[in-house]
Amino acid sequence: MTQVLLNPHAQGGRASRIRPALNAWLQAHSPDVTLSAPSTLAESVALLRSLPTGSRVVAVGGDGTLNRWLPAVLERQLTLGLLPMGSGNDSARGLGLQGVPWADALAHALRASPQTVDTGLASWSDMQGHEHHTPFLSSLTAGFDSAVGLRALNGPRWLRGLPRYLWATLSELLHLKVWDLHVHSDGQWLHQGPALFASSLNTPTFGSGIPAVPLARMNDGQLDLLLAGPFSRTGALLMLPRLLMGWHLSHPRIDTRAFEALTIACTRGVPLAADGEYLGVAKHVVVRNRPASLQIVRAI
Repeated sequence: MTQVLLNPHAQGGRASRIRPALNAWLQAHSPDVTLSAPSTLAESVALLRSLPTGSRVVAVGGDGTLNRWLPAVLERQLTLGLLPMGSGNDSARGLGLQGVPWADALAHALRASPQTVDTGLASWSDMQGHEHHTPFLSSLTAGFDSAVGLRALNGPRWLRGLPRYLWATLSELLHLKVWDLHVHSDGQWLHQGPALFASSLNTPTFGSGIPAVPLARMNDGQLDLLLAGPFSRTGALLMLPRLLMGWHLSHPRIDTRAFEALTIACTRGVPLAADGEYLGVAKHVVVRNRPASLQIVRAI
């Protein structure tokens, strides 16, 4: 069974405009494929959970859409295709699908053979002591970049993609703060003290194409940590152009390494975001790689 599932709220609601064109294309080329566009997250998740195990779902949306639907996709062992239509699209970049015309992307998502990729799982406790388990496909950010993500979600609707994240980043710099983090990777101590962020990447980019860890791959059986130590407002502002160009890894206060399990502790709490979706403030986080856990259609 194959299902095309459109998130009508993706791209601030602009994704809904493509529904008539999608429907016409499917009637002409794949009349046996169903197109659905539930108006709520609960309806989308219920539809996914009703599909037979191993069904193919083509998601029409972006990183946030994939993140919200990922638990059900993994639970039902669904094969995932992607028609990128989000504000960030870092998962699409990691899959080699960003910039592909939508009709070509849809045909590929429906017909190409899937491949296995890794996913991540963040198990975290909030400030009230409640436990949460959040899978992610592209990134799990902790600290400054999560605060930027929240600001971007609430930013001007007329800004899209990278300009929206740049606006959010510069705005967050005006309120710059660091967090006292204790970080361990695969049982080894890495950092204790002030840090700007400690983020886990499954894709080379985050924040709508920022080359955070250029060598990261979605099918290498590991995640990649990007750790930034303490920065002043001026230091962070000077580091930002290097980050945008992918030149930041040589900075003495930037560290990156591959891992299978990562632990972050912060007594006063650190903001978290998964695939650009703000989660909340966490006191303790364990991030684990789940190798070859998702069947997905990649670029040819």
